[in-house]
Amino acid sequence: MHFGERGSKAFGALLRFHRERAGMTMETLGRHVGYSKSQVAMVERGERPPKGRLVELAEQALDAQGALQAVAGKEFGQGGLRPWTEDYLAEEKKAHALYVFQNHIVPGSLQTEGYARAVYISNRCPMLEDDEIEQRLAERLARQELFSRKPQAAVSYVIEESALTKPLGGTDVLREQLLHLLDVGGLRNVEIQVMPHARENHAGLNGPMILLETAKRTQLAYIEGPSGGYFVTEQPDLGDLFGKYGILRTQALNSEESATLIEKVAREL
Repeated sequence: MHFGERGSKAFGALLRFHRERAGMTMETLGRHVGYSKSQVAMVERGERPPKGRLVELAEQALDAQGALQAVAGKEFGQGGLRPWTEDYLAEEKKAHALYVFQNHIVPGSLQTEGYARAVYISNRCPMLEDDEIEQRLAERLARQELFSRKPQAAVSYVIEESALTKPLGGTDVLREQLLHLLDVGGLRNVEIQVMPHARENHAGLNGPMILLETAKRTQLAYIEGPSGGYFVTEQPDLGDLFGKYGILRTQALNSEESATLIEKVAREL
């Protein structure tokens, strides 16, 4: 359930009231709720609905005595909050360009059904129900429309070699996934590079990142963690992430070398 425009503005005004009453800056509140300063500002202006755990965490940080929860429940119903991942997927769907670094598993937009199912089944605390897994599978597979839609998006991946050898779902599932990477990597608008084990210098030690050039050609970064994700929209952090990704591409194997390595791993399973 999405927040309506009037409800978003009402909630945003109330959030600002309690934040200012508590003497807290938008940046400080953002650290409490896992948002950037600009995201807090957009919520307060009613331009974005509060999602993820913002209402719950803001209640605690601002000592709002249930006021934020009450307005959210009255306007939109309980359980209507969705994670910021929903906003990211909306941006990914229409992105002009996408740049992904992943060091643990194959990136979500590249996953086969069998591999994605193994990822979701492996999830613990909380454990997903069967119907929720099926729903998430459908949503994840639909993301691969990115590769064939018009206008075409330029898509780049840098994947840690260890992610290509982790046998999630078993060797047959992994082999199918690796062959799928070769197929997608052969598309004219997609480049897949592998970061080899033997690399002595590595620009991505802080973990995964997703960078986008939006349909309006603005830059945006999305960082995801165990408790949800957040956007990076402000300098110098945004520029640093794009610079870091550029270094990762130079450190990784080129696309032809990467395809050779992926094929070798698949053949040896």
